[in-house]
Amino acid sequence: MNAETPTTPQAGDAAPAVELPDESGTVHRLADQQGRWTVLYFYPEDDTPGCTTEACQFRDMNEQYADTGADVWGVSPDGAASHRRFREKFDLPFTLLSDVDKDVSTRYGAWREKTNYGRTYMGIGRSTYLIDPDLRIARAWPTVRADGHAAAVLEALAEERATRGS
Repeated sequence: MNAETPTTPQAGDAAPAVELPDESGTVHRLADQQGRWTVLYFYPEDDTPGCTTEACQFRDMNEQYADTGADVWGVSPDGAASHRRFREKFDLPFTLLSDVDKDVSTRYGAWREKTNYGRTYMGIGRSTYLIDPDLRIARAWPTVRADGHAAAVLEALAEERATRGS
């Protein structure tokens, strides 16, 4: 694989480091999640139809995620002000992180070449990673359809927890 081809972490891989600010400037580090399950989902842009559908479905299941000891982190290249408006508008109870330089998105393979209406460009490909308490990738969804995805991730989380007895 050459340097221009993004890598996509696979199940069993150590999760690439995450150290990003939320809308208030508080920096969240994946390393601090040791001992907890983390859902890390990448989305293209705040307050767009698909991204809103996905975020609202994670919101509606947030209590179920919390009951399993899992935290949901959404990551996009949008800045703090955009995240603040998005959270407030849709009452999103989980963490939204700003990856404005796309460093974390690149390490997770989410910043990639996309094609839309015959135009090729670089952008965030909707993708999700379930990270276990040992900070390893438990499940990876490199390509995601927004509708119904939050429920699929919750089901996978339950399966992983049952398999591991945690």
